[in-house]
Amino acid sequence: MTDPGATRWLDESQQRAWRALMLGHTLLLDRLDDDLREAYDISLAEYEILVRLSEREGRAMRMAQLADALAHSRSRVTHTIARLERSGYVERAASPEDGRGVVARLTDKGMELLRDAAHVHVTGVRKNIVDLADPQDFEAMGRVFDAVADHLIARHPEMELRASP
Repeated sequence: MTDPGATRWLDESQQRAWRALMLGHTLLLDRLDDDLREAYDISLAEYEILVRLSEREGRAMRMAQLADALAHSRSRVTHTIARLERSGYVERAASPEDGRGVVARLTDKGMELLRDAAHVHVTGVRKNIVDLADPQDFEAMGRVFDAVADHLIARHPEMELRASP
């Protein structure tokens, strides 16, 4: 059992900042998700998969690698890809490298959706966080979360790919 006397409790200022982070993060992700669902009937998680695939050569990547890049479970990515596949935005195939893995590939229809939805997403990101923050504060936030990601990846090497673009 952990000794509560050894716990380094947050001071009032740290507690306030932590709670603001948690609430702001939740509200921001909910807003971005709502915007995409309303305009294009896709979730933020689906949009992020389309983005990740669009950035890869051949607009494709192995499912396991995609799960790692998004820091999602493999089963969650499999279910999300299945929904995207039913809509014709993504297709799956055996890996051409070894035939054992499964590759998800962004279709032309999916790329067209991504091009359209990107405006809604970027507008929401800009309106709801980027334009609200001082540019130096926004850059500092990026540095903080890079440090958090690096720390967590170093502690859990199996998460190595989760930080890659």
